[in-house]
Amino acid sequence: RAMELLICGGAGYIGSHCAKILRDAGYHCVIYDNLSEGHRQAVDGFPLVVGELSDADLLANTMRRYRIDGVLHFAAFALVGVSMREPIQYYQNNIGGTASLLDAMRQADVNRIVFSSTCATYGENVPVPITESVPQNPCNPYGESKLAVEKLLRRCDDAYGIKSVSLRYFNAAGAMPDGSIGEDHKLETHLIPLVLREALFPEDRLKVFGTDYPTKDGSCIRDYIHVLDLADAHLQALRYLENGGVTDFFNLGTGIGSSVIEVINTAREVSDINIKYEKADRRAGDPPILVASAEKAKAVLGWVPERSDLRTIISDAWTWHKSHPQGFRDR
Repeated sequence: RAMELLICGGAGYIGSHCAKILRDAGYHCVIYDNLSEGHRQAVDGFPLVVGELSDADLLANTMRRYRIDGVLHFAAFALVGVSMREPIQYYQNNIGGTASLLDAMRQADVNRIVFSSTCATYGENVPVPITESVPQNPCNPYGESKLAVEKLLRRCDDAYGIKSVSLRYFNAAGAMPDGSIGEDHKLETHLIPLVLREALFPEDRLKVFGTDYPTKDGSCIRDYIHVLDLADAHLQALRYLENGGVTDFFNLGTGIGSSVIEVINTAREVSDINIKYEKADRRAGDPPILVASAEKAKAVLGWVPERSDLRTIISDAWTWHKSHPQGFRDR
């Protein structure tokens, strides 16, 4: 029979793209989401269980009902700034919620999980490109909560034999090339959607935070990765666990950095709109350059990003935003 997967947070941005890629690869996917950030429209055609991560009984019953073989876990709060203001909320949801999920897996005898971690576990002042051997020293509650989950996953392997892969993302971006689903956050903090929003609704709100960094054009450099390449990494991680892989962790990035100004210029070319921006002061805690080494993921998982050149990422995102200027409300 086809493998049955439970995708927690599957109605969100990355989870919904993963669900489609996994379905195309022959898996059966059940979505578990409280719809606080996710969108029902993003998972049309998938079984959807609306519930909280803290509800271990509902999770365990869902796993038994659908005979779940593996879990993908995207259900976390993910805004660094909010985590600084609301650390308890982040610890309760991201760590407590994951403990509840793992408890449900133990009850339902499910022993494989792929976890959505983050490069924020590394913290500031790290050598680039960042390899997995760089010490993890997060500088905000969001990164701390993700690191705590990585440690918990290792303990759950020791104690219960639950095997896991933690994927440390850099900057997820892009959308389905056909414009069917894409990025739609209540509070948008990601650069590419903000730039494209300025193209659609010119309000002179686009700010470049810091133009005096020691980079080629003075703006911050980040490693952008196409959401479909991320989804493919989850597919490879699942196959790795199916084939007897041990608990491990991997960076997901391209090893190539793009500056904020380069993103804006590429978006201008793709949209054929002269997107305006204003210069602003640096934000506290923004490192000048964050670029990943993904050599380990390539070597162990056989993962190679294929859509993550900046122009493809922005073109696919533009297809989505142009056809859905109000996000999923346009559906």
